[in-house]
Amino acid sequence: MSDRITVEELADLMKKAAGITVAPEQLRQQPGTGFDALGIDSLGLLGIVGELENRYGAPMPPDAERCKTPQQFLDLVNSALPAGA
Repeated sequence: MSDRITVEELADLMKKAAGITVAPEQLRQQPGTGFDALGIDSLGLLGIVGELENRYGAPMPPDAERCKTPQQFLDLVNSALPAGA
């Protein structure tokens, strides 16, 4: 397991936790697209946060579920993950 969440992992989590399929390439090409524009609502984002908390056995940053874009989410969560997680 990497100590950083990749765009591919986020796309997989979006499908698993929120039921929304988004290609990793789309997330890379349009990093500022809002979760709302991608079809992810606050409950979907909360599901993604929950999946990550289960995976890493640690709470995610308190503001993680308030992130507006995938890039903002990745930046926040990756900055909070312990090295070697």
